Amino acid sequence: MTLWKPRIAATSRYKHQGIVDALNADIAARLLTSGDALPPQREIARQLGVDLTTVTRALNEARRLDLIEARTGLGTFVKQQAVVRAAPPAAELDLSMNIPPQPAEARLPERIAEGISALLAGPSSRFLSYQEITGTEAARHAAAQWLTLRFGHALSPDSVLVAGGAQSALFAICSLVAANGAICAGAHTYPGLKSIAATLGIALYPLAMDQFGILPQAFEQCCRDHAPKALYIVPSIDNPTTATMPLKRRQEIAEIARRYRVAIIEDDPYAELLDEPLPALASLAPEITWHIATLSKCATPALRVAFVACPSALDVLKLTSSLRASNPGASPLLAALTTSWIENGTLRQIASAIREESRARQSLAAVILKDWKYAAEPAGHHLWLTLPKHWNAPGFAALARRSGLGIVAAPAFSVGTSSDEAVRVSLGAAPDRPRLEQGLLLLDRLLHEPQFSTGLIV
Repeated sequence: MTLWKPRIAATSRYKHQGIVDALNADIAARLLTSGDALPPQREIARQLGVDLTTVTRALNEARRLDLIEARTGLGTFVKQQAVVRAAPPAAELDLSMNIPPQPAEARLPERIAEGISALLAGPSSRFLSYQEITGTEAARHAAAQWLTLRFGHALSPDSVLVAGGAQSALFAICSLVAANGAICAGAHTYPGLKSIAATLGIALYPLAMDQFGILPQAFEQCCRDHAPKALYIVPSIDNPTTATMPLKRRQEIAEIARRYRVAIIEDDPYAELLDEPLPALASLAPEITWHIATLSKCATPALRVAFVACPSALDVLKLTSSLRASNPGASPLLAALTTSWIENGTLRQIASAIREESRARQSLAAVILKDWKYAAEPAGHHLWLTLPKHWNAPGFAALARRSGLGIVAAPAFSVGTSSDEAVRVSLGAAPDRPRLEQGLLLLDRLLHEPQFSTGLIV
């Protein structure tokens, strides 16, 4: 017989209802079964830090709902054939999607509406038809301007392409440089790469990592043993580990890639969130590096615009041919909006507001999750949380979802097999800080939960 570990469902409006909802959810999840005991009311109140009347009210409501029954002289137990209310099919606070927060200071809805209205006030026919897959000349100049900070010098627009999102660009690059071959990547990597590799029949080789990202010696060993065609790397605020590669290691990685003639696919969506810009690998080894810079992480996924710096102008044409088969360019209207925002400084202002909001959310997480080990970047959108020893990642993520919180377990990011018991928590997905605080408090409570250390199977 199991003794229930009381908790309060974070998504409930009132404390007493939160106790009832948590009890209902645990019965629905079969974490409690008929005959399992509840602690005495005073003990529940002590554990939850609430007054006794709140617990009494909650248990009275649970009895009314036919969830529990009292047995004279014995205590309170889960009722035989308890009538369980249907649980929601998905998490009520989904922190699984790694998107930027949308602070009021960014004024994104207003700026999008104003920007599109201004564009359509002029000759609109140029936005209502097909355009070059590479992007217009103005868009490519703006892209080159946007990438200047991370490259340390002005780029030639002839080597830059404007794509309809980073995922389509990544797919086209992988099909171009690694067809019928292999790519090496960090032992934990972006799930989108795993999906592309599976679709294209590309082998993925995992590379050992530390707090600064991929280990150069692991990369070199892979080059010797497997002769990969490309290295996939997220050098700034890695997804999911949050590792940012320092300059010296970037230089080492670039030198190894040159020596073994391995192409570098540099996916760098979070570079704008760094306190101090670091040089892109594409600036260290431009002749072998394909650099992808999406606006989905520093502004909004709604733009669906990404910039690709190619090794040469000829490679732009090759990538254009590859893109033509899958995604023929960015939306002309959104590309024009992005171009105007870069030219007038609006995009930098939006990115700055999002960076400050992300910093505030990381500070909030640092207070609430102070008892736990996790990796994070001060202005990053996510954190990589190492679970306490009594939890496994899939089991913990499943319990969190049943409790109303969506997070992502380590296996979703693993290349090959991995023993890491960790989860990614995306802080930007919450609509505001109070809602995020509520979710993080629930996460903290679940991490303290010892009950399911051996019994939860997913």
